[in-house]
Amino acid sequence: MATENREMDVTTGNNSRGMTDRRLTIRVSRYSLSFSTVSMVTGNENPVIFEPYTVKSGISMAANLREALKTASLPARDYGRVTVMIDSPVLLIPVGMFGEDSCAMLYAHSYPGNGNSVVLHNVLPEQNAVAAFAVNRDLKLVIDDRYRDAQFLCAMSPVWRYLHQRSFVGSRNKLFGYFHDRKVEVFGFCQNRFKYCNAFDASHAQDALYYLLHVWKQLMLKPEYDEMHIVGDIPEQEWMIEELRRYLQRAYIINPSGDFNRASATRVKGMPYDLVTYYVKGR
Repeated sequence: MATENREMDVTTGNNSRGMTDRRLTIRVSRYSLSFSTVSMVTGNENPVIFEPYTVKSGISMAANLREALKTASLPARDYGRVTVMIDSPVLLIPVGMFGEDSCAMLYAHSYPGNGNSVVLHNVLPEQNAVAAFAVNRDLKLVIDDRYRDAQFLCAMSPVWRYLHQRSFVGSRNKLFGYFHDRKVEVFGFCQNRFKYCNAFDASHAQDALYYLLHVWKQLMLKPEYDEMHIVGDIPEQEWMIEELRRYLQRAYIINPSGDFNRASATRVKGMPYDLVTYYVKGR
């Protein structure tokens, strides 16, 4: 299922088409579930409304979602559009090699054990790639039963798009690390393509530091010249940046508030960086 890539500044809260254009965003990861939307109240200082749901252990995410749709406040409203952001392992396929008939097979070979999943995809035109990702069949059934024409989006898409644009600032090569959902996504770009992209367990800060520096070395980046940028839910943040600066002259923490000119979405407590980027910059 392909979705188009477009700018979307929804943090203003301005909407002349009324309630039928209200948008709901459902974000689903292995460990978390949340709902968010934009307030339709004119003059609301913080128009983005974020409602995390406490996931119950011992039952599937599909069962959690089914329960959340009954009890959470945001899903009880009417929406003209619903976007489901899925955080699952991603297979990046060059556009020239992509085929819808082979997508599911390639994904199954890359990530075995996803037999009860549907493989969807988003086109990433600026990176000349297609992102294939898996959605649990039962989870998708819950969503399809509740919402007509819900659009599914790889959760990393807004982050890749925005940081790809940022990678062109200055002449130095840049490596990015986005911490979320107990992992770190490490990626970099070479012009209009991915130079590297992979995800690693980040439950322990020491392991995450090792992965970041290992990828840096693997890509033969220059510690005295090139740049490392990290963002998100960084474990032991002060220790992490101090350790990175022991080896790299230019290691930085991205501050979403400053980076996005203090956009209202950056002030929402607990909202993941990918969701913030989606609301400020679009998909």
